[in-house]
Amino acid sequence: MYLDLDEDAKAALTNLRDSPDAPPPNFVLDTSPGKHQVVWKIEGVDVEQAESLLHSLANQFGGDSAATDATRVLRLPAFVNRKYAIDTEFTVQAHHESNRVYSLRDFTIREDSPDAPRHLEDAHSTRRTMPRGHKSQSEADWAYAKRALARGDDPEIVMQRIADYRNEDKPDPMYYAHLTVTKAQAALSRESQAVESAAVNPDARTSDR
Repeated sequence: MYLDLDEDAKAALTNLRDSPDAPPPNFVLDTSPGKHQVVWKIEGVDVEQAESLLHSLANQFGGDSAATDATRVLRLPAFVNRKYAIDTEFTVQAHHESNRVYSLRDFTIREDSPDAPRHLEDAHSTRRTMPRGHKSQSEADWAYAKRALARGDDPEIVMQRIADYRNEDKPDPMYYAHLTVTKAQAALSRESQAVESAAVNPDARTSDR
């Protein structure tokens, strides 16, 4: 499984890493300045299921909607990309982020994605749309985890609460809860670092006034 991130790729990659709806990627490729390809290793899917998930991932995370076929060849690390200017070379780089091999149950697609089956395990299931702006349960879980962690709740307790709440609709509720809390912790850490950085290095315009 993969995502081709071209437009606002940095923000899209941050959103992907923060989201409880997708697991950590196995690889992130820097394919050209400010552009990425995100790759997951996955097993137990056929071509129809794969392309359904590819389209849903692109729709949810701002990937290239034209790059949703299961037979696409991605950029190769250490090879040179000259697509954008014949006299400009960009060496493709790969960042290894996970060794896990995933299955369909590790991906939870937002319910307001118009192209996402309700259950990806059944590629022929009825498709459903939700009102624009609707927040999925996964997003609500992630928001709860951030609030609970920010006020000092024990991460293990937060995980257990989420796992108990999602016990009936998640194949592995504890794994889902662990992923949600881990991503919430990472998001809070980045936000804290950004605040500290702003305090230490205030905008240069302030010193000119």
